[in-house]
Amino acid sequence: MGTEKDITAEDEQPAIDRQRVELCKVPIDIIAPEHLSGVIYDLLKEKKEHNIVLLSLWDMLRARRSGEYRTYVTRASLVIPISKSLISGIKFLTGKKAHRYMPFDFIISILTILEKREFSCYLLGGRRKVLLKTEQNVRQTFPRLRIVGRFPGYFKRHEETIVIKAIKKSSPSLLLAGKGIRGKERWIYKNNIVLGEGMRLWCSDIFDVFAERKRHPSRAAFNSGLEWIGYCFQNPLKFFRIFPYIGYKFLLLFYKLFVK
Repeated sequence: MGTEKDITAEDEQPAIDRQRVELCKVPIDIIAPEHLSGVIYDLLKEKKEHNIVLLSLWDMLRARRSGEYRTYVTRASLVIPISKSLISGIKFLTGKKAHRYMPFDFIISILTILEKREFSCYLLGGRRKVLLKTEQNVRQTFPRLRIVGRFPGYFKRHEETIVIKAIKKSSPSLLLAGKGIRGKERWIYKNNIVLGEGMRLWCSDIFDVFAERKRHPSRAAFNSGLEWIGYCFQNPLKFFRIFPYIGYKFLLLFYKLFVK
């Protein structure tokens, strides 16, 4: 992938804390923050396609009922939990301690890991002005990270082939995708092979956050599991998620009592 520096023995720290568990038949990876770089370097050494999923509680419930999305999640190289309810659910059913990541912090960690060895990144999605501002801020924050391409979202269907060819030709270590892609993360799954090797990560609002158009939840709200309140005020319909949340609690109890 480009001219990235070789991964040295120092970088090849063993990912001893990486473990995949199932929560109500949906896979989730347990990775301690101190071992994340080792996991990422292990993926990059494989020279193949690697999808990374930031999994919320609602995504987990969707993966249980949606065949295409379920396949995307189950075949992902990394499934990272971002909801506190998933962490407590894993503890309740397996007794294991999982590690939760704030999406913005996780992406910053990935970019930091890639910058250390001068790996590359391709930016896909967002409005043109937002994407340009994102690229500017990423270059300033991660000067040794090589941004090998960018393409705004909301592109026409006939432009899709051009986008795919550009990504494959640039062969980025990471394809960072945001809103404006038809089908969202399903677009990545649909084009999994033709995009070429490397890691792919989709996060809806990441470019708005990087471009300082939108604030990510405070660390205090995230740590307490209350970040959803802010989202509900942005979209009052999300208050109705209380019903699937209650259903999730009953689902955990059912698995605890009747599923081995």
